[in-house]
Amino acid sequence: MRIGMALNYSGGFKETVAELADYEKAGLDIVFVAEAYSFDAVSQMGYIAARTERLQIASGILPIYSRTPALLAMTAAGLDYVSDGRFVLGLGASGPQVIEGFHGVPYTAPLARTREVIEICRKVWRRERLTYEGKHYTLPLPPDQGTGLGKPLKLINHPVRADIPIVVAAIGPKNVELAAELAQGWEPIFYLPEKAPDVWGASLAAGRARRAEGLGELDVIAQATLAIGDDVEAILEAGRPIAALYIGGMGAKGKNFYNDLARRYGYDKAAECIQNLYLEGRKDEAAAVVPRDLLEKTSLVGSEGFVRDRIAALKDSGVTTLNVAPIARDHAGRVRLIERIKELAA
Repeated sequence: MRIGMALNYSGGFKETVAELADYEKAGLDIVFVAEAYSFDAVSQMGYIAARTERLQIASGILPIYSRTPALLAMTAAGLDYVSDGRFVLGLGASGPQVIEGFHGVPYTAPLARTREVIEICRKVWRRERLTYEGKHYTLPLPPDQGTGLGKPLKLINHPVRADIPIVVAAIGPKNVELAAELAQGWEPIFYLPEKAPDVWGASLAAGRARRAEGLGELDVIAQATLAIGDDVEAILEAGRPIAALYIGGMGAKGKNFYNDLARRYGYDKAAECIQNLYLEGRKDEAAAVVPRDLLEKTSLVGSEGFVRDRIAALKDSGVTTLNVAPIARDHAGRVRLIERIKELAA
């Protein structure tokens, strides 16, 4: 099982990247760099590539709406070049709050657009002359939509790899099916291993049935906060506001993917209550309603025995990469956590 970590630079970006060398020595395999509506992830990943040697570098994630498919492909090829073949392209649809609110782009057809983006990216990396006729992207642009001067072009540079790994962040049934069919990796949020087969099993099976043999086995990436000890209760409880934000505040009623997921896990009443309270502005009350069972089972926070049991459950459900957020008092403590989780997951 690989060990990954989400980059958190609340204490300073350059300082955090300097510390990545220690995590690399401790056995960290891959670092994920998020992009929401903060600094862009691409400039950060280029900086990380220059400061690390072995560590894989993944976007976690780049939204499919904020860049053209060709630009996503060019960016991935460029990052793979400066990292000597260590880049992983993490893609996702994000949500209407960010895409329409921050980028001013209609949040339409996320499933079909994801498929077309992946297909176009792979054509670019193979240095094919870029012709594509999809429902949402047509290359070159037809004369009735432009000047008529567009020509099929191919990437000038020769990419380090023509098969840069793609990870798709997805939790909806059809999106997960697409990830299992087309991507090298799949990253859900709030992954609960005991419920995963019921919630996603059929989608994964359907996608894998159409999966090209050359893609290899699907890398299943589970996110989890990591803290090991007998005095980590406060760390577990600190996850309540974050869970409440997603379940209650990331979308209107009927349009919140994370609320839907909580319901599919069997937390219907709690999900409804969290959303009602959150949308009324009663955020602390919403956080208090988040089921403790959900917090525990989607984390790696507890005694070493508890963490060992959770790792076993994750492995049994098919997880191959753990994307952890180590929580400790200082950098040395976080490095020790990476060393320990690497040992426990071996």
